[in-house]
Amino acid sequence: MQAAMSAEMSPAPGDAASPEGDMGAYAAGPEHPGVLASRSEMAYSAGQAGDAAGARDQFAALLPVTERVLGPEHPDTLATRASLAYWTGQAGNALAARHQFAALLPVTERVLGPEHPDTLITRHNFANFAGYAGDTATARDQFAILLRIRERVFGPESPDTLVTRFNLAYWTGRAGDAAAARDQFAALVPIRTRIHGPDHPDTLAAQEELAYWTGCAGEAAAARDQFAALLLTYERVLGAEHADTLAVWYQLAHWTALAGGEAAPPD
Repeated sequence: MQAAMSAEMSPAPGDAASPEGDMGAYAAGPEHPGVLASRSEMAYSAGQAGDAAGARDQFAALLPVTERVLGPEHPDTLATRASLAYWTGQAGNALAARHQFAALLPVTERVLGPEHPDTLITRHNFANFAGYAGDTATARDQFAILLRIRERVFGPESPDTLVTRFNLAYWTGRAGDAAAARDQFAALVPIRTRIHGPDHPDTLAAQEELAYWTGCAGEAAAARDQFAALLLTYERVLGAEHADTLAVWYQLAHWTALAGGEAAPPD
């Protein structure tokens, strides 16, 4: 199952003062830092509105100006590079995004520090786009590094740490170790259930991945039974015709066929 992964928000636009209500910034010319921040916000908004290619192109046009005006290692320049890489990937070029984030990560580590929030977001996106580009082992290894940092900085049950655990388990499976992915999701599900509740989307996503990797690890009957129980929850929470419910129904049919026989009655 090509499951959707828990996602982290894209890099925020540059944090220079917004020129809203400050006509002096516009009078100062198109390279005033406030105008550059406004352009960053407009590019970001284009991406959030669904125009990833437009956001990519706007950030590509903004980057050389930001580098010239603020310098290549100014935090706003680094944020612009991160946004360009992110929207390049969102526009469909995961390989280019991977390369851009790979080049950006050591710079952010040196300039901002290895535990700075922007550095952690850069590592997160480097890992994801490496995986999307087919380098699943790098994705797995980068999320393993990120998990250690986030556990130390934010704690083992912070939202960002749990997202990282989800992604580490996912890319561990995609890198070929289905049993390890199963075990990692098995450890994650009770934590998400306790923190978010049994019907929360993040809990359901982790349960779905657990069922899938259980099957991939050779336990088709167990996967079948888990998807059968999960289907009842999806039908109750989302409705019988929701796209996610139908995806679970498909997985139930798939693993039932592989296991043979009907699913065991839910507890």
